[in-house]
Amino acid sequence: MSVLVEESIWNQMSEIAWNSHSNARVLGKTQVGAAVVSGEGKIFSGCNIEHKFRSHDIHAEVSAISSLVSSGCTKLTAILVVAQRTQFTPCGSCMDWIFELGGSECVVGYQNEKGGDIKKFLARDLMPHYPI
Repeated sequence: MSVLVEESIWNQMSEIAWNSHSNARVLGKTQVGAAVVSGEGKIFSGCNIEHKFRSHDIHAEVSAISSLVSSGCTKLTAILVVAQRTQFTPCGSCMDWIFELGGSECVVGYQNEKGGDIKKFLARDLMPHYPI
């Protein structure tokens, strides 16, 4: 059974993620921000940090999850990813981290404009054949 994340938390995550979005270091086209909620209810953020050697890029989801872990938290409840793109979800590598700390019941949301609708999924619905 998935954890219920209140709408007020999603709204806070949205504001925090869009703030991080504006700090993204982008060499390509897409700025991305993310906010995560720990098992303790704390919110952490991150943004994409691109490097001239693209294999060194840090995705916003991993940036936010790193903040969660470096603060001493160990459980991920929900993640919101924001970018000005029509439709998107975390990549497979980011989903590995989401499953690692949040499991199949972690709620994954995305928002493509400030104040816009937040599309929400369970991690298992985005990757139904993930080997848990």
